[in-house]
Amino acid sequence: MLLRDFLTLTGSSLIAHRMRSFLTTLGITVGIAAVMLLTSIGEGIHQFVLAEFTQFGTTIVSITPGRTSTHGASTGVFGTVRPLTIEDAQALQRLPFAEAVVPVVQGNAEVEANNRSRRTSIYGIGAQMPEAFRMNVQLGRFLPEDNPVAPRAFAVLGSKLRDELFGSDNPLGERIGIGGSRYRIIGVMESKGTVLGFDLDDTVYIPTARGMELFDRESLFEIDVLYRENADPDRVVEGIEQLLSARHGRLDFTITTQQQMLEVLGSILNILTFAVGAIGGISLLVGAIGIVTIMTIAVNERTAEIGVLRALGARRSQVLGLFLGEAIVLAAIGGLSGLLLGIGVANLLHFAIPALPVQTPWMFVIMAEVMAVVIGLAAGVLPARRAARLDPVEALRAE
Repeated sequence: MLLRDFLTLTGSSLIAHRMRSFLTTLGITVGIAAVMLLTSIGEGIHQFVLAEFTQFGTTIVSITPGRTSTHGASTGVFGTVRPLTIEDAQALQRLPFAEAVVPVVQGNAEVEANNRSRRTSIYGIGAQMPEAFRMNVQLGRFLPEDNPVAPRAFAVLGSKLRDELFGSDNPLGERIGIGGSRYRIIGVMESKGTVLGFDLDDTVYIPTARGMELFDRESLFEIDVLYRENADPDRVVEGIEQLLSARHGRLDFTITTQQQMLEVLGSILNILTFAVGAIGGISLLVGAIGIVTIMTIAVNERTAEIGVLRALGARRSQVLGLFLGEAIVLAAIGGLSGLLLGIGVANLLHFAIPALPVQTPWMFVIMAEVMAVVIGLAAGVLPARRAARLDPVEALRAE
């Protein structure tokens, strides 16, 4: 059978049975559209979370008190954890690779100013925070380097809190009450928005030592170290471990690099994207069952046609290829239609809900179309084999 004849027979069969062809492609279209829509949303969320997480840079190391590893035996009194202190942070600043070191303590407290009050997040934080976390001061200045023994009562407001407490008035030099103490406002930060659920604009920054007094803490919440971009992360971790181990007498702290956090976060998000795509894949299974059913019906309806082809000398392999070709063409058309439908609906959702992140990588598009063709091939095998095995004489009698 010539290729031209093969294409003619396949095309004429699909056109002659328009409703059957439409129903067959519809199942694949809906399945591929569901997969593309769900994976586009999943991938969009994936990229959005990673972008939010990395906007502070990728060369930050976080040090927290206590070890996350578990040991077999109790260490008793020797197992007590020394707190992370401001002095530890000052010692880390002397490391050659350290560009910025930020001691952090965090909590919530009542804030009062301008005859208004509200409860908000309070960060006791080091002076190098804007450099470490790529944040800018909109008005005034950030907290200066301070004396931990006698810290000054300075405060820097987030942009949202400034608007709620002072409106359009200039708050610089004004007094603000935090936990019963008075602080002088020296700056306002630029708007940063919400990052992973934390509203960085609805907050107050005060010196670290003041934060430890306010929340009655002996240990810092964490120490963040920004290191040079050309520094080896393993060397950075080794240097921090050596310094703090010498100060504490043992490894009673945990060091987490940005790469480790990104790997864990990326693994979780990859699983989420896969799970969402698998849910859409159920629709593809339904589409495959539809192809098997309709192609089986087609074989029964075209038994006489198969008998004529076999009587004219068509080989079993050619009859097999004819029905497989029809299944593949139907699945490919359904896959292409599903791609257009899924991407279109995803973009419409993003247009209607701008906060919903949507992204469709080209790799997903290619994989979806290949998947549609493979499903068509797999679903058409059994009906095509049944058609190829028909006895020519018995097939002609079916007329």
